[in-house]
Amino acid sequence: MTTESTNQKDSKYPTNDAAIQEWNSIPREALEAMEPYGDFAKRHLINPVLLRMLGEVSGRRILDAGCGHGYFSRMLASRGARVTGLEPTDRMFGYAAEKERTLRQGIGYVQADLTQLPDLGGPFDVVVCSMVLAAVPDWKPAMRACVQALRPGGLFVFSLNHPAFEQLLSTWREHGDYRLHRYLAEYPIPQTYASDFHRPLSAYLNELAALGCRLREVAEPGLDPQAAHEAHATTPGIESYVHLPNFLIVAAERM
Repeated sequence: MTTESTNQKDSKYPTNDAAIQEWNSIPREALEAMEPYGDFAKRHLINPVLLRMLGEVSGRRILDAGCGHGYFSRMLASRGARVTGLEPTDRMFGYAAEKERTLRQGIGYVQADLTQLPDLGGPFDVVVCSMVLAAVPDWKPAMRACVQALRPGGLFVFSLNHPAFEQLLSTWREHGDYRLHRYLAEYPIPQTYASDFHRPLSAYLNELAALGCRLREVAEPGLDPQAAHEAHATTPGIESYVHLPNFLIVAAERM
């Protein structure tokens, strides 16, 4: 019996540019449906933990790395943060920039690949990279860029689908429990508009340590049973989120 290496990748592995083009296919209607605070999972599971980990953000310089359509950038700006939102796709960058022209929150949106950061005007107090790293095929340069964008002592917070429970909802619906057959290898996981990429948890945490960061907290949020009850009619199997963590959120400090 052999064990798959954590470096083993599926043979059909795209480039970062190809992944960006896939994400560029998301329709405007899908972006508008996530206003103003993101989708169900972000509202109930991710946002509360991110905001708690960040604490008081007023006056702090924050990079929202891979900001998508910019909802979290807008949440941070409404709390007094000085926000730069970085997004590579034409569709989501254009949407975020349009919202800024209307709302005038002072958010500076920059269109760029996270692995090739332009000059953003000096180090940040905080870098948030929410639901991004698992969507980047060549993810290590992206994590490195996030850490290097921080001042010493700055806070790096990232979230992703929990590597042990990525396809929780679909397998729970099919089997009434969760099943996982591949964990140690890297491989694409097709989503509605583009692929995410499975990697074991150790890959992310070991890279964080290699970049000289001190781990502050790891959170595995569970869904409130009442929220699951209210959503069950439209999302069968959502009770699985009460019992198992579909998301992982990590806070670390640059040393």
